[in-house]
Amino acid sequence: MYAIVHPTALSCAKPLEQLGFIILQRQVFVRVADIEGDFLRSKIESNGCCGEKELIKLEAYTLTQHPVVVHLDLDVLVLQPLDELYDFMLASPTRLTPLPSFQWPDRPVPGAVNAFFTMDYNMVNPTAKYKPVQGGFLVLRPDQAVYEEFRQIVQKGDFREGKGWGGVVGPFYGSMTFQGLIPYYYNYLHPGQSIELNRCIYNQMCDNPRTGKTVNDVVSGKCRTGVDECEDCRNRSVEEVVTTHYTLCQKPWWCVPHGQDQIQHRLCRRLVHAWYTVRSDLERSWGRSGTGPGTYDKEQFLGYCNSAMKKGYIPITEPYGTVATY
Repeated sequence: MYAIVHPTALSCAKPLEQLGFIILQRQVFVRVADIEGDFLRSKIESNGCCGEKELIKLEAYTLTQHPVVVHLDLDVLVLQPLDELYDFMLASPTRLTPLPSFQWPDRPVPGAVNAFFTMDYNMVNPTAKYKPVQGGFLVLRPDQAVYEEFRQIVQKGDFREGKGWGGVVGPFYGSMTFQGLIPYYYNYLHPGQSIELNRCIYNQMCDNPRTGKTVNDVVSGKCRTGVDECEDCRNRSVEEVVTTHYTLCQKPWWCVPHGQDQIQHRLCRRLVHAWYTVRSDLERSWGRSGTGPGTYDKEQFLGYCNSAMKKGYIPITEPYGTVATY
């Protein structure tokens, strides 16, 4: 396990080192002042969640001592093994067969797969040709040459105002960095090397699949995927989810109960409870009871919340004398 950390966040990452992570301190591979494109150079620092610092995710491509790397955000939970993806990526082309977890199982399958990801359809109009990659999940084949190509793309800075990378990918939230660079590379510059996974199974976020509101569990509007019929990921059972990303459901440590009997909340409640189950298992591994002293919705939060929302959370006290905070 590696934690890719910008120098400004090194002190926050130290507890991860005590838990077995290898800390990789990395600067952004291109200085903002060295970006040739005027528009990108002037805007990238304020783009998306983290500006140019989001580019350190691409350091995952330098881990060439491993055949496959899985990059995850910290607000992601792995619920089932990802072995089917590793097996598929490492198999010889003659043994490659579509998996039911592909977003588009009827489309041609690449002879060699170098990346798996999910798309974030909520970020753009359904008619957009190139959609953003969801930045919290990427299974990749490490490659120093690919890393260097990303560096060259960013340094050249061909991100055009109102049109995105190369005038074709973007703009959308985070499009100047990871969420735009990955689809620009794999879907535009180098098609036929990657596969989009079913976001109801991988990187599940409980998102509304249509453009309209959901009222009384009835969805409305057009499918964000651009097709006539689309699956509502919120109808999936938690047992079918391989990884979940706590975005629309909010962070588990915010103690959001999701108690309403609505499609917008039912799966979120179960996925948040899964996070607290993992926390309980961690605490048990340290010789503790696996339940906290909190009294708020104890069946859901297992005693680790005193009240709803952020202030109610009871942080993890590590066995090393420090406290993990978020």
